[in-house]
Amino acid sequence: MQDLKVTLIQSDLHWENSLANFAMFEEKIWQISEPSDLIVLPEMFTTGFSMKASALAEPMNYHATKWLKQMSGQTKAVITGSVIIKENNQYYNRLFWVEPNGTISTYDKRHLFRMAGEDNVYQSGTAKMIKQIKGWNVCPLVCYDLRFPVWSRNRNNEYDLLLYVANWPEVRSYAWKTLLRARAIENIAYVVGVNRVGKDGNGHSYSGDSVVLDAKGGVIQEISGEEGIITVTLSKKELLEFRERFPANLDADSFSIES
Repeated sequence: MQDLKVTLIQSDLHWENSLANFAMFEEKIWQISEPSDLIVLPEMFTTGFSMKASALAEPMNYHATKWLKQMSGQTKAVITGSVIIKENNQYYNRLFWVEPNGTISTYDKRHLFRMAGEDNVYQSGTAKMIKQIKGWNVCPLVCYDLRFPVWSRNRNNEYDLLLYVANWPEVRSYAWKTLLRARAIENIAYVVGVNRVGKDGNGHSYSGDSVVLDAKGGVIQEISGEEGIITVTLSKKELLEFRERFPANLDADSFSIES
């Protein structure tokens, strides 16, 4: 029952400029003041939330993949965040989970934000991903996935930490804060939400509100509406003790999800 140290990096993004974002996040990663097991970057951290996939997408095993592998190897931490990827002539909002030994796992965003036309540009994912780190099971999801509790449901306590990377606009910050708490409470799991700040090239403002929540929905630590880096230690012992005292999962409905 090892503790898990998670680092959240809340940052402004250089609009549609991957080289500038690689350099910026490399600087921020080296500003982390203590060893970490898991470093979390925002959604589309190389470009901002752009629909210009044909101009911005890169193939697997190219700049983003190599940069993530380099950063993970140097920090000895898992690094996660999403990137625009082209594969088989289709585009994906793809989350990477990169381990220090070079192993790469991916999750394609399931719920595409139709109000911005994301569903007209990108292909939807069909499967969740649950990864193991230091005896923890982690389920990483992307932004709009947060609004869909069935997809996020923690069936039979299959994960201990639910993670969202996002570009969630300030105008809907109340929903961001409320839904993150709901996901923690209903799934009896820690929840981490990492959002960006600043203004993007479409004029949308982002207030960040990145946060770490316990299984009761309580705030462990959060970042206000400016750039910031925090590292939080999560206790597996405390989580298991709460689940033992309050085993609501035993009364959960059984269901399946169609692809």
